[in-house]
Formats: sequence, C-alpha cells, structure tokens
Amino acid sequence: MTLQLLISTLDNGIERIPSMLLEPRDGISYLVSWQHSDGSAMESVPQALLRDDVTVLHLQGRGLSRNRNNCIKHATADVCMIADDDCTYTHEDLTAVALIFATHRQLDIATFKAHGTHTAYPEKNFNLAQPAKNYHVTSFEIAFRRSSVQGKLAFNELFGLGAPVLHCGEEEVFIHDAIAAGLKCEYYPAYAVTHNGLTTSSTRVGEAGTLKARGAFLYIDYPWTMIPRVFLISYRLHRDHGVPLLHAISNMTAGILYIRKHL
Repeated sequence: MTLQLLISTLDNGIERIPSMLLEPRDGISYLVSWQHSDGSAMESVPQALLRDDVTVLHLQGRGLSRNRNNCIKHATADVCMIADDDCTYTHEDLTAVALIFATHRQLDIATFKAHGTHTAYPEKNFNLAQPAKNYHVTSFEIAFRRSSVQGKLAFNELFGLGAPVLHCGEEEVFIHDAIAAGLKCEYYPAYAVTHNGLTTSSTRVGEAGTLKARGAFLYIDYPWTMIPRVFLISYRLHRDHGVPLLHAISNMTAGILYIRKHL
C-alpha cells in the first residue's frame, strides 16, 4: 500500500519543504502544491526537491483549502495524508498510518495524533460520526483512502486561511461533509506527524475571521441549536481567553449569516 504526503505551501514556504523529506523509501512519496499569492511568474523548484519521489505543482492565487484541493485532485497513492509545510515525519509513523488502512479495508478517512501539539487526545479509537467531548481535528492529522475521496469530496473553499471571510474550520467541515456523504471516518490514537507549536485556530482565537468561521460551522453542524451555542461559546471565549463578549457574539453571528447566504 502506497502513501503520499499532500503538502500545501505558499510563496517562500517552499523553502521549508526539504526539511520535511525523509530518506527515499518504496511506497512513500510527496506531492507539493506551491501557491503563488501575487500571481507572479513561477519560480524554479529548489534543487533539494528534484527527487523521483517528489512532485511539485504550481498554483496561482490564495486560499489554503483551494491549495489542499489541488493536492487531492493530483494525488496518486493509495493512502494520502494532509500536510502543512511546518510538519515533520518518521518512517515509523507513516508506516503505522498505512498499516491501519491496510488492516481496516472499509475505512475511508482516519484522523490521528500529532507529537508536539500539547493536545489531550482520546485514548481509544472511535467513529467520528459520534462527537467526542473536547476533541477537534486538525488538518495535518487527517489521512484518507484516495479512491474514497478523489473526485468525490473536497475542502470547502469558503473556509481556511486565505479565504475571504472564514479563516479556519476547513478540516471540521471536511469531516462533516465526509460523514454526510456516508464515508467511514474514524479516529485512531496513533501518532502520525510532529507539529511543534499551536495551530492557527488556537493562536488567533479572538480574531474576527476565526470567530466567523466558528459561527459558520455551527450553522452547518448544529442548525437547530446554533443560537444558544453562539452565546455559550462566546462566554467561554471571554472567560478563558479574554475575548470581548460582544465581539465574539457579533462575529459568530456574522459568520452564520455569511455561510447561510453562500451555501
């Protein structure tokens, strides 16, 4: 079973990719989607990426979800794993990911643990259709069977870094859409990647684009209880992170109205 890391990078982020590469090994490859935000002429691919197991695609414009979708469209391996350009890997972790898909033949999408994120992960595997308290998936923890996803499922490009209004939440919407499509999605308490530091949604917790994305996801996932959830989440953000209460409520509500108009 082959595995491919789908790496999205923007502008100078290409310079970080060589440090992600492991020693070549059969069955493991890398697909890099290099996004050029200013629409300038395409630059030369760094020499360190000119390897048989590395493919570099060029993509003009902005939008992380759009970049990830470019990777999914051109992926070639049996199992693919979403990757950021600041992640690192080991052969042992990637082999464990491939083994889980080889063992569980009905599995379409799996999420895993990441070293270095300081996240308290669940200790047992579970079906993602059954919400787990305090568990939130991050994009670089997602792997999928290519035959289950390619041409059938994509990241919602209204969400994610570089999107016009909703600056995170693309991974949660991706899993929601997968479950709605009938795909088997499970979490496994196995390490798959190392990511040192906090994620975008946690470092920008009080920013308007993050709050709007949270509101928009409530509209998608909790349409009947979204209003009380707006107030509850806003209170918790105020209590735990000092986010002004009115700022949180107004931006989450704006996110609801935005996604209602654009879906």
